[in-house]
Amino acid sequence: MNALEAQRFLGALFAPPRCSLCTGACLPAELVCADCGRRLEGAGPGAAPLPGVGPVSWAAAYEGVARELVGALKFQGRLGLATVAAGAIAAALPAGLDGSTVVAVPAAPLRRRRRGFDPAETIALALADRLGLPLARPLARSQGRRQVGRRRAERRRSPPRVWTVSAIPQRVLLVDDVLTTGATLASCAEALRAGGCAELRAAVFARALGRGCGAA
Repeated sequence: MNALEAQRFLGALFAPPRCSLCTGACLPAELVCADCGRRLEGAGPGAAPLPGVGPVSWAAAYEGVARELVGALKFQGRLGLATVAAGAIAAALPAGLDGSTVVAVPAAPLRRRRRGFDPAETIALALADRLGLPLARPLARSQGRRQVGRRRAERRRSPPRVWTVSAIPQRVLLVDDVLTTGATLASCAEALRAGGCAELRAAVFARALGRGCGAA
């Protein structure tokens, strides 16, 4: 045992690591405990076409442990959970993504400044690293009204305005944290295709339950 391993061992004895979700006992090298990990693995991954976007993959239904993870990442700033979300997304994705560039759905400017980070971009960074794909930031987004809490019909009638700010990759893997109505993903997809994207697939960590396949 080297000095660093000894330090970690002693630290675990006096301050046992805790799961970032349930605060239960956790292995020193893990962010979530084994129980939360098992719950996440069985949280309902899937894929379906989304009008205006194309094929969309999700790692979990937006409930239970998946909802807890999104809340801890977005509202408690537990940024390490982005790697957990990225791992779950990677497991739900199909093969054949070589040559794609990862692009995150951009956050509204004020919310990004208030949080100090963009949850979708944080997940996208971790996913790009895990898949060995490049990441680009070619999109910008208007402030607009906050999507959370709005009815589905309202979201679809007034989606955020999205535009391109740099060159668009030919193949894009568009990434967001939660899929609800499809409004924001569709706006991003429209901007990407107008800018020259020839092949687009979307991936989100969690899909909200409800009729149809729908994005935050």
